[in-house]
Amino acid sequence: MALTRDFRQTVQARVKQDPAFRHGLLGEAIENLLSGEVALGKELLRDYINATVGFPKLATQTKIHVKTLHQMFGPRGNPTASKLFGIVAYLQRAEGLRFKLRPARRGPRTMRESPSFRRKRDESSA
Repeated sequence: MALTRDFRQTVQARVKQDPAFRHGLLGEAIENLLSGEVALGKELLRDYINATVGFPKLATQTKIHVKTLHQMFGPRGNPTASKLFGIVAYLQRAEGLRFKLRPARRGPRTMRESPSFRRKRDESSA
């Protein structure tokens, strides 16, 4: 579902006036990229970039042509890891932030790995 122009303008206005929202948007974009939700992560980064530094300034700072940046963050864009992490590093510096990666427990991958499934299996074999 495409976002309306009014919604994008509302997000951009909030990013400009609310630092916690701006930091959260950048953090959410990075978290989505790291968890494999690349399309969503790119879309959130695109919204963040549009609302903060803008693509022309990002192009100057990262030495990546502005058209290339737009393509990278478009629906079919496929940025290389070095370019993507370079952009994220610049955005963190520009924002005065540094995100750190911390391990988090994942839920069971399959039903067989679930503690309740193992408990039921153990009870039935007893």
